[in-house]
Amino acid sequence: MTTTQNAIDWPEKYLPGTGDNFVSNEVIVRGLRADDVWPLLTDTSVWESYYDNVAGISFPDGDGPVLRDGVRFGFATFGFPPLDARVVEFAAPADGVPGRLSWTARQDGPPKERLDVLHAWLVEDLPGGRVRVLTQESQLGQPAAKLSRQTPNPMLNGHQAWLDGLVDAARRRVAG
Repeated sequence: MTTTQNAIDWPEKYLPGTGDNFVSNEVIVRGLRADDVWPLLTDTSVWESYYDNVAGISFPDGDGPVLRDGVRFGFATFGFPPLDARVVEFAAPADGVPGRLSWTARQDGPPKERLDVLHAWLVEDLPGGRVRVLTQESQLGQPAAKLSRQTPNPMLNGHQAWLDGLVDAARRRVAG
């Protein structure tokens, strides 16, 4: 059986390999469905319960805690001051269609502190009772370039921790 896996839809500004830092993390696990994972990814009120690199989640317009298209939110991560974020793509998974979630996040200030990112997620069911969760982030700015030169790459490791925590939380939810 041959299967084709979906890919992130990238706006040209954030096209991987054209910015200052890019990371890609993916897990494929058996025994979970996209519907098991999606609520834990889109409900920011549970993020800190399974991912320790996020804090101070806020919704300046009074939305939230569940993400949806166009929602503005803020959060701190990777030691950066709180980032201003906005959901730019939101499509829940459906039969044969992957879930898609993307947000832009920015930090303003002098050039050495400016950061502009697109963080994208794809959650899709695969044959054989498996789910695939892909997260990729493309970053622009001097802080991103600095991160990209660190070994090991903290963004790569941090996003893997997010994926691992998300899968563990989904497994606990299904079992419980």
